[in-house]
Amino acid sequence: MRNYLTEYRHALQHTFTGTSGTPPEWVPRLAEGNDTGYHLPGSAVWTVHGSMTPIVAGIRVLLMQALHPGALAGVYEHSGFKEDPLGRLAGTIRWIFTVTYGSREAAQAATNRIRKLHHHVRGSYVDGTGAHRDYVASDPELLRWVHVTYAESFVTAHRIWGGPIPGGPDQYVREWAQAGTLMGVENPPSTEAEVHRELDDWYASGVLRSDERLAETVAFIRHPPLNPLLRPGYSVLFAAAVASLEPKYRELLGLRTAHLGPVPLPAIPAARVVLAVVRLALGRHGPSELAARRRLERLGWPD
Repeated sequence: MRNYLTEYRHALQHTFTGTSGTPPEWVPRLAEGNDTGYHLPGSAVWTVHGSMTPIVAGIRVLLMQALHPGALAGVYEHSGFKEDPLGRLAGTIRWIFTVTYGSREAAQAATNRIRKLHHHVRGSYVDGTGAHRDYVASDPELLRWVHVTYAESFVTAHRIWGGPIPGGPDQYVREWAQAGTLMGVENPPSTEAEVHRELDDWYASGVLRSDERLAETVAFIRHPPLNPLLRPGYSVLFAAAVASLEPKYRELLGLRTAHLGPVPLPAIPAARVVLAVVRLALGRHGPSELAARRRLERLGWPD
């Protein structure tokens, strides 16, 4: 008899990390290292990243980041997201989880790998005002846009689908500012209000752009090449991510909240059900967290 929950779990694992059944090779190495890392059990970052809300936040942040034509140009022209979207996803998850759960040395090494790749990501784009601009992925403006949209999406998703954050949303923004600093973001925001203020400034500046390239990218995010087992749940999560966006960003993205004819669909509560199923399949504590706890135990934390 087929075990559908096991098949579903393996499909999720393969989507997120490129492997199924056993963790990828980098996960056990999170138990290595001689320091406690930047984040600890009970922190805002462990609370948010150890929940299921990053799944929706990840969809949401891809949509938000695509609104900046410079950030979109880098992804569109250099990342190969169409040819190997799951490989790019797995690489991003590796960095996030290494910074979240790894030692400081591991977090720095993971960041160095990404920053080295950024040196080759360069080109030009037209912003929303019609100005032609050159870019490299290490541009302070682009790094800041990526960091700020990440923080805003993860806080928003956790507020809707997660529980309380230790210290509140501001604490998460303050803690994750360390990741921005590692990537080269200067003076990253330390409160949720600062995050929203910066986003509002970008919107008011007219730099954000809606064009054919954005529409193509949004269509790809809406219908990525997933395992058939995951597609129904993903459709719900995509609709929920769209519903969580501010209307002005939905408009730029050419999206609307899910409807059946004139009747709005309950995407946000439906996503809660999907996330509960994902939690059932994957378990309460992921292998990255467990590896980090082994390192902390070896180091005698919290003594």
